[in-house]
Amino acid sequence: MLTAIQSLLLVVVIATFIVTFIVQPFRIPSESMDPTLRVGDFLLMNKQALAPHGGLDVLLPKTPVRRGDVAVFHYPLHPEVDFIKRVVGLPGDHLHLRDGRLFVNGKVVDEPYAFYGASIPDSFRDNFPTLHSMDSNVDPAWWMMMRRDVRDGDLWIPAGKYFVMGDNRNNSEDSRYWGFVPEKAMVGKPMMVYFSVAAGPEKATWGERAARLFKNVRLVR
Repeated sequence: MLTAIQSLLLVVVIATFIVTFIVQPFRIPSESMDPTLRVGDFLLMNKQALAPHGGLDVLLPKTPVRRGDVAVFHYPLHPEVDFIKRVVGLPGDHLHLRDGRLFVNGKVVDEPYAFYGASIPDSFRDNFPTLHSMDSNVDPAWWMMMRRDVRDGDLWIPAGKYFVMGDNRNNSEDSRYWGFVPEKAMVGKPMMVYFSVAAGPEKATWGERAARLFKNVRLVR
Protein backbone atom coordinates (compact mmCIF):
# COMPACT_ATOMS: atom_id res chain seq x y z
CA MET A 1 0.00 0.00 0.00
CA LEU A 2 2.79 2.42 0.94
CA THR A 3 4.66 1.60 -2.27
CA ALA A 4 1.56 2.37 -4.35
CA ILE A 5 1.11 5.74 -2.61
CA GLN A 6 4.79 6.57 -3.12
CA SER A 7 4.50 5.69 -6.80
CA LEU A 8 1.40 7.86 -7.16
CA LEU A 9 3.11 10.78 -5.43
CA LEU A 10 6.13 10.39 -7.72
CA VAL A 11 3.87 10.52 -10.77
CA VAL A 12 2.14 13.64 -9.42
CA VAL A 13 5.48 15.34 -8.70
CA ILE A 14 6.83 14.54 -12.17
CA ALA A 15 3.61 15.69 -13.85
CA THR A 16 3.62 18.93 -11.84
CA PHE A 17 7.26 19.55 -12.76
CA ILE A 18 6.56 18.99 -16.46
CA VAL A 19 3.48 21.25 -16.54
CA THR A 20 5.17 23.96 -14.46
CA PHE A 21 8.53 24.14 -16.22
CA ILE A 22 8.41 22.33 -19.56
CA VAL A 23 5.06 21.98 -21.32
CA GLN A 24 1.72 23.72 -21.15
CA PRO A 25 -1.55 23.06 -22.96
CA PHE A 26 -2.86 25.84 -25.19
CA ARG A 27 -6.10 26.11 -27.17
CA ILE A 28 -6.40 27.98 -30.47
CA PRO A 29 -9.01 30.75 -29.96
CA SER A 30 -9.30 32.28 -33.45
CA GLU A 31 -8.92 31.71 -37.19
CA SER A 32 -5.75 33.79 -37.55
CA MET A 33 -3.51 30.70 -37.97
CA ASP A 34 -5.91 28.73 -40.15
CA PRO A 35 -5.30 26.29 -41.80
CA THR A 36 -2.05 25.54 -39.93
CA LEU A 37 -3.91 25.65 -36.62
CA ARG A 38 -7.70 25.55 -36.54
CA VAL A 39 -10.10 27.06 -34.05
CA GLY A 40 -10.44 24.70 -31.10
CA ASP A 41 -7.19 22.80 -31.69
CA PHE A 42 -5.46 21.80 -28.46
CA LEU A 43 -1.68 21.85 -28.54
CA LEU A 44 1.26 21.29 -26.23
CA MET A 45 3.66 24.20 -25.91
CA ASN A 46 7.32 23.89 -24.95
CA LYS A 47 7.70 26.68 -22.38
CA GLN A 48 11.41 26.06 -21.89
CA ALA A 49 12.26 26.61 -25.56
CA LEU A 50 12.04 30.40 -25.29
CA ALA A 51 12.53 30.75 -21.52
CA PRO A 52 14.96 33.40 -20.25
CA HIS A 53 18.48 32.17 -19.52
CA GLY A 54 18.83 30.44 -16.19
CA GLY A 55 16.63 27.92 -14.46
CA LEU A 56 16.61 24.72 -16.51
CA ASP A 57 18.97 25.92 -19.25
CA VAL A 58 21.55 23.31 -18.27
CA LEU A 59 19.09 20.45 -18.75
CA LEU A 60 16.91 21.97 -21.48
CA PRO A 61 18.85 24.62 -23.42
CA LYS A 62 16.97 27.60 -24.74
CA THR A 63 16.63 27.66 -28.53
CA PRO A 64 16.79 30.91 -30.49
CA VAL A 65 13.71 32.32 -32.17
CA ARG A 66 14.02 31.66 -35.88
CA ARG A 67 12.26 33.24 -38.81
CA GLY A 68 9.32 30.99 -39.67
CA ASP A 69 8.80 29.69 -36.13
CA VAL A 70 5.31 29.52 -34.67
CA ALA A 71 5.46 31.12 -31.21
CA VAL A 72 3.21 31.79 -28.23
CA PHE A 73 3.68 35.19 -26.60
CA HIS A 74 2.06 37.70 -24.29
CA TYR A 75 -0.07 40.08 -26.36
CA PRO A 76 1.76 43.43 -26.08
CA LEU A 77 -1.43 45.47 -25.61
CA HIS A 78 -2.82 43.12 -22.93
CA PRO A 79 0.02 40.99 -21.50
CA GLU A 80 -2.38 38.83 -19.50
CA VAL A 81 -3.57 37.35 -22.83
CA ASP A 82 -1.46 34.89 -24.82
CA PHE A 83 -1.41 34.99 -28.63
CA ILE A 84 0.01 32.55 -31.17
CA LYS A 85 1.44 33.72 -34.51
CA ARG A 86 4.31 33.01 -36.88
CA VAL A 87 7.57 34.94 -36.52
CA VAL A 88 8.33 36.52 -39.91
CA GLY A 89 10.86 39.16 -38.89
CA LEU A 90 13.86 39.04 -36.53
CA PRO A 91 15.77 41.88 -34.85
CA GLY A 92 17.70 43.78 -37.51
CA ASP A 93 15.51 42.57 -40.41
CA HIS A 94 13.69 44.99 -42.68
CA LEU A 95 10.48 43.95 -44.40
CA HIS A 96 7.48 44.99 -46.42
CA LEU A 97 4.42 43.43 -48.05
CA ARG A 98 3.37 44.02 -51.65
CA ASP A 99 0.01 42.68 -52.74
CA GLY A 100 0.10 40.53 -49.63
CA ARG A 101 3.45 38.87 -50.41
CA LEU A 102 6.20 39.18 -47.83
CA PHE A 103 9.66 40.55 -48.60
CA VAL A 104 12.38 40.30 -45.93
CA ASN A 105 15.75 41.98 -46.41
CA GLY A 106 14.88 42.68 -50.03
CA LYS A 107 13.91 39.12 -51.00
CA VAL A 108 10.48 37.57 -51.41
CA VAL A 109 9.86 34.85 -48.81
CA ASP A 110 8.55 31.43 -49.82
CA GLU A 111 5.70 30.81 -47.39
CA PRO A 112 3.90 27.54 -48.17
CA TYR A 113 1.96 27.90 -44.90
CA ALA A 114 0.45 31.31 -45.77
CA PHE A 115 -3.24 31.28 -46.72
CA TYR A 116 -4.96 34.10 -48.61
CA GLY A 117 -8.74 33.82 -48.32
CA ALA A 118 -11.11 35.77 -50.51
CA SER A 119 -11.47 39.34 -49.24
CA ILE A 120 -11.87 42.89 -50.41
CA PRO A 121 -8.65 44.79 -51.20
CA ASP A 122 -7.03 46.43 -48.19
CA SER A 123 -4.08 48.71 -48.87
CA PHE A 124 -2.89 48.83 -45.25
CA ARG A 125 -3.02 45.06 -44.82
CA ASP A 126 -1.62 44.05 -48.21
CA ASN A 127 0.93 46.81 -48.85
CA PHE A 128 2.44 47.20 -45.42
CA PRO A 129 3.96 49.46 -44.22
CA THR A 130 2.00 52.39 -45.55
CA LEU A 131 1.98 55.81 -43.95
CA HIS A 132 -0.83 57.11 -46.16
CA SER A 133 -3.86 55.18 -44.96
CA MET A 134 -4.71 53.90 -41.48
CA ASP A 135 -6.94 50.89 -40.87
CA SER A 136 -9.58 51.37 -38.18
CA ASN A 137 -8.20 48.32 -36.33
CA VAL A 138 -4.69 49.75 -36.00
CA ASP A 139 -3.55 50.70 -32.51
CA PRO A 140 -3.06 54.52 -32.57
CA ALA A 141 0.15 54.34 -30.55
CA TRP A 142 1.61 51.83 -33.02
CA TRP A 143 0.53 54.01 -35.96
CA MET A 144 2.61 56.86 -34.58
CA MET A 145 5.54 54.68 -33.46
CA MET A 146 5.74 52.86 -36.79
CA ARG A 147 6.82 56.05 -38.57
CA ARG A 148 10.06 56.01 -36.61
CA ASP A 149 11.04 52.59 -37.95
CA VAL A 150 10.01 52.96 -41.61
CA ARG A 151 12.83 53.79 -44.02
CA ASP A 152 12.77 53.58 -47.82
CA GLY A 153 9.45 51.75 -47.75
CA ASP A 154 10.60 49.02 -45.35
CA LEU A 155 9.86 48.52 -41.66
CA TRP A 156 13.09 47.98 -39.73
CA ILE A 157 12.84 45.75 -36.66
CA PRO A 158 14.68 47.08 -33.59
CA ALA A 159 16.94 45.00 -31.35
CA GLY A 160 15.07 42.70 -28.97
CA LYS A 161 11.84 42.82 -31.03
CA TYR A 162 10.05 40.46 -33.42
CA PHE A 163 7.45 40.93 -36.15
CA VAL A 164 4.71 38.29 -36.23
CA MET A 165 1.83 37.48 -38.55
CA GLY A 166 -0.97 34.95 -38.69
CA ASP A 167 -0.87 32.34 -41.46
CA ASN A 168 -4.41 33.35 -42.41
CA ARG A 169 -3.05 36.58 -43.85
CA ASN A 170 -6.35 38.23 -44.80
CA ASN A 171 -7.95 37.45 -41.45
CA SER A 172 -5.32 38.13 -38.80
CA GLU A 173 -4.77 41.09 -36.53
CA ASP A 174 -1.03 40.85 -35.93
CA SER A 175 2.09 43.01 -35.83
CA ARG A 176 0.76 45.01 -38.75
CA TYR A 177 -1.96 46.32 -36.45
CA TRP A 178 -0.34 46.56 -33.01
CA GLY A 179 3.42 46.41 -33.41
CA PHE A 180 6.45 44.38 -32.39
CA VAL A 181 6.65 41.56 -29.85
CA PRO A 182 9.41 42.12 -27.27
CA GLU A 183 11.75 39.21 -26.66
CA LYS A 184 10.75 39.14 -22.99
CA ALA A 185 7.11 38.58 -24.03
CA MET A 186 7.90 35.27 -25.76
CA VAL A 187 6.36 32.36 -23.86
CA GLY A 188 7.17 29.23 -25.82
CA LYS A 189 6.99 27.19 -29.00
CA PRO A 190 4.08 24.86 -29.80
CA MET A 191 5.20 21.26 -30.29
CA MET A 192 2.15 19.30 -31.40
CA VAL A 193 -1.60 19.35 -31.77
CA TYR A 194 -2.84 16.54 -29.54
CA PHE A 195 -6.60 17.05 -29.88
CA SER A 196 -8.69 18.68 -32.59
CA VAL A 197 -12.37 19.51 -32.92
CA ALA A 198 -12.12 20.20 -36.64
CA ALA A 199 -15.46 20.00 -38.40
CA GLY A 200 -16.48 16.86 -40.24
CA PRO A 201 -19.59 15.29 -41.76
CA GLU A 202 -22.73 16.03 -39.78
CA LYS A 203 -23.96 12.46 -40.18
CA ALA A 204 -21.40 10.22 -38.51
CA THR A 205 -21.35 7.38 -36.02
CA TRP A 206 -19.99 7.91 -32.51
CA GLY A 207 -16.95 5.88 -33.50
CA GLU A 208 -16.32 8.09 -36.54
CA ARG A 209 -16.72 11.21 -34.43
CA ALA A 210 -14.30 9.91 -31.81
CA ALA A 211 -11.76 9.00 -34.49
CA ARG A 212 -12.11 12.44 -36.06
CA LEU A 213 -11.20 14.13 -32.78
CA PHE A 214 -7.75 12.56 -32.85
CA LYS A 215 -7.04 12.22 -36.58
CA ASN A 216 -5.41 15.65 -36.72
CA VAL A 217 -2.74 14.86 -34.10
CA ARG A 218 0.38 16.35 -35.66
CA LEU A 219 3.57 18.31 -35.11
CA VAL A 220 3.34 22.09 -35.45
CA ARG A 221 5.46 23.57 -38.23
